[in-house]
Amino acid sequence: MTYVDIQNACDFAGVPSDEQFLLWAESALKGRRDETELTIRVVNADESQALNHQYRGKDKPTNVLSFPFEAPANIPDFPLIGDLVICATVVEQEAIDQKKPATHHWAHMVIHGVLHLLGYDHIEDSDAEIMEGIEIDILSGLNIPDPYQEI
Repeated sequence: MTYVDIQNACDFAGVPSDEQFLLWAESALKGRRDETELTIRVVNADESQALNHQYRGKDKPTNVLSFPFEAPANIPDFPLIGDLVICATVVEQEAIDQKKPATHHWAHMVIHGVLHLLGYDHIEDSDAEIMEGIEIDILSGLNIPDPYQEI
């Protein structure tokens, strides 16, 4: 079972529904984690920029930030995996720039972020290939085309 706490902290009309967020998160978790809790917080550019600057040293807003939760060693199998912070305006602008439906890009950002919460990364090229392959497979199962394919 997956529990997703959705926090909409911005005034943006194009934010997906709670049901869409849950579907995308569950799709990323399927076969990887059973009992899971996470938070998805949708923010404006100012909040994204402040968090990106504080935690990553980058003074600009970004599409998605992942904050994995590390359970204490004495609590095995704790369901909370962490928090995602998604900037609505960045995601929407990227969708326009990449000429793709906004819902497809939102889905990709949720799946990408959840995979980060599960420990996947893309710093090394070999890790990026693995993570991107998983994302492509999950998105394909949702009838969403490869987000890395050049237009």
